[in-house]
Amino acid sequence: MSTDHPKRPRRNFYGRFKGKSLKQSQKTYLDEDLAALAPGAVGWDENPTRENLDLDGLFGGKPIWLEIGFGGGEHLVHQAASNPDVGIIGAEPYINGVAMLLGKIRRAGVENLAVHPGDARDLFDVLPDQSISKAFLLYPDPWPKTRHHRRRFVTPEHLEPLARVLKPGAILRVATDIPDYVRQTLEEVPKAGFDWLAERPDDWRVAWEDWISTRYEQKALREGRVPHYLTFRRQG
Repeated sequence: MSTDHPKRPRRNFYGRFKGKSLKQSQKTYLDEDLAALAPGAVGWDENPTRENLDLDGLFGGKPIWLEIGFGGGEHLVHQAASNPDVGIIGAEPYINGVAMLLGKIRRAGVENLAVHPGDARDLFDVLPDQSISKAFLLYPDPWPKTRHHRRRFVTPEHLEPLARVLKPGAILRVATDIPDYVRQTLEEVPKAGFDWLAERPDDWRVAWEDWISTRYEQKALREGRVPHYLTFRRQG
């Protein structure tokens, strides 16, 4: 039997894993709820051979959506509650946001969610090809300084594996209030095999019908920034 394992890639992580001290209730959510919401073995230590997740076993054959960087979880829980016939995986490395999400899951009582509290790139490793029907990238870290633009999600390092796990025809939604992030998104996402679906200005100025405004968007609006709502379709 071969003991060869894929070589663990060197992945720099830019951002925060933890912020201010957690409330006791949030610590309880993490201790009591997080493990049961795992989508399967994602980390390199627990899955060094990078075996694919059993998504049919996880969600019973439902269509599967993915939210990359769910922040405080408002949108993720809203979509799960509104679409009980869908299974949704959320990836977020910021543990304070994960704790906030877990509280919202308890209050909403949704059961069609799985949570990866870590880097989305590790999750991409173990998602089967063409397994995701819809993906969300909502108010990602803008990394505004030019020298940091390579840290943004909309780069080949992230978009190529995302494209691989999306089904042909799958929808990718991107929301951002940063004009230069819009520019980079419109340059890079089509290169990864997506079509931008906008036909008129309202297609990127007006939020999606099933949208729920997040705390990040409310902050942007208070500070006078304009949200953009970009919709792409995976080619194929």
